[in-house]
Amino acid sequence: MVASRPGGRTARVRADVLRAAGDLLAEQGFAQLDLGEVARRAEVGRTTVYRRWGTAIALVTDLLIDMAEQSLPRSRTGDLDQDLRANARLVQRTLADPRQGPLFKAIIAGATWDEGAATALRTFYRTRVGEWSPCVAEAVERGELPAGTDPAAVIQAVSAPLYYDLLITGRVPDEPAADRAANAAALAARAGAFVDLAGHAVETSDIERPA
Repeated sequence: MVASRPGGRTARVRADVLRAAGDLLAEQGFAQLDLGEVARRAEVGRTTVYRRWGTAIALVTDLLIDMAEQSLPRSRTGDLDQDLRANARLVQRTLADPRQGPLFKAIIAGATWDEGAATALRTFYRTRVGEWSPCVAEAVERGELPAGTDPAAVIQAVSAPLYYDLLITGRVPDEPAADRAANAAALAARAGAFVDLAGHAVETSDIERPA
């Protein structure tokens, strides 16, 4: 288990190790994530890295936790279209980033064969979807969307085409692609495509929020 995160030197060591781990993931992929090499790049002792993280999975989990914590908070414009566009553009910038894009590809690839990596990835996206879902729930409350709309499903629909571009077509998504994804999700949501089939509304208080 990853230890708690106090400040001072311990925080600096964590930041250096996570930066090195991210660089190594982006360059060589999940399968090549070696704790000894991470320690060398971070210029910290191997014992420190092995004692604190222990395994590559624990290190990836902490890296994703840090990325979720550092990610920009959700937009609060009070307008569904603007909020979804802000979400799409945040995802697009992340995937187009020369470091973050390859890093995510490496983690997603690792998640296809390693359950620990898959769990870490699911936790990361659950946190990010939970952060952005209230903008959809609030649109339901304002009457912009049908009652019973599933907020998480709408947010997932915004980012799905962008990940498809990156992982399947090999194209790095650009800003127009982000806007198209947001517009499509908004139109589908207004048409009732994401209404909960069980027939009950999802309240803002029911949405899972990041810890």
